[in-house]
Amino acid sequence: MHLDRVIISGGGTGGHIFPALAIANAIKASNANCEILFVGANGKMEMERVPNAGYKIVGLDIRGLQRTLSLENLKFPFRVLNSLRKAKKIVKEFKPQVVIGVGGYASGPTLYAAKKLGIPTLIQEQNSYAGITNKLLGKKADLVCIAYEEAEQFFPKKKIRLTGNPVRLSLKIDKSAEQAKEELGFNPNKPLLLVVGGSLGAAALNKFMLEKAQSFNEQGIQVLWQTGKLFAEKKGAIAQELCEKLEGVKVQAFIEDMATAYAASDLVVSRAGALAVSELQFLSKASILVPSPYVAENHQYKNAMALVKNDAATMVEEKDVDDKLFDSVIDLFSERDRIIELQENAGAMALPNATLNIVKLAEELVHG
Repeated sequence: MHLDRVIISGGGTGGHIFPALAIANAIKASNANCEILFVGANGKMEMERVPNAGYKIVGLDIRGLQRTLSLENLKFPFRVLNSLRKAKKIVKEFKPQVVIGVGGYASGPTLYAAKKLGIPTLIQEQNSYAGITNKLLGKKADLVCIAYEEAEQFFPKKKIRLTGNPVRLSLKIDKSAEQAKEELGFNPNKPLLLVVGGSLGAAALNKFMLEKAQSFNEQGIQVLWQTGKLFAEKKGAIAQELCEKLEGVKVQAFIEDMATAYAASDLVVSRAGALAVSELQFLSKASILVPSPYVAENHQYKNAMALVKNDAATMVEEKDVDDKLFDSVIDLFSERDRIIELQENAGAMALPNATLNIVKLAEELVHG
């Protein structure tokens, strides 16, 4: 079964874009001549990331409603109508066999247009709590691929397939923790904590690290700390100066080689975005999740709870970071058996064939 022409639509955040690219790469791997067109939202990160990955993208002038009173909200109905018209034109001209939506504003008009034109549609929902766009589209889509059983409540049962989230298979590498630590310039015989707050960073985690980096150093715990670009622009020099004084604490705005960073780490402190959580499961990493309280429907908290209730991670809410996070890290490092238990339980939750299964389902939609 082959795919010749596919549209993938959505974006807005890395949590939507990276799974979309993983799906595109898997389609290309088994359908080398397949033409893939991305449809995104103008001004959003997909308009840069997708071309950088080698794929063509067209943008819709669509964005969400502002949560505060804003003149921009008056433009919302007109943007929706214009985006619906443009999406219909794109789908008609490109003639895809199937349209895949990954969430985000652009996927709404694109999948709506596809359904109106009788083209099969598939949705991939990354979170345990479904986003607004996917909840609306799920009523009409042919198939809905979910990553967590908790998301079943939002979609018609007969359309649901539990596939897991597409993750970068390149993250799993054949390196021991000791080897990876040495490559990153750490002592291979000391424990390493990886602190990541997403590509933009997490203000609460960065503030915590500024205050606690020296304390970790005194406890013999090495730290690889990703600040995100916003913090790096404002306070990166302060963080660098602090870490240069400390043995075994390194700071980076963005970690390019996440595969080696994950391999080196004994414990990860992370936000609970869908993609980050899926990567921790895929790699069987012990983690302390600090969900962002600033996302729609508090879905990071729900993602984290999906692991916590399976004893596959622990959680510290952002409001408790100052009081609880340091002790939580120290406690886990003092209980090696507990870290191993979390690793095993996280790995047991992984669905490593998610990307291939989603592509297979798309092929079946087209070819019956």
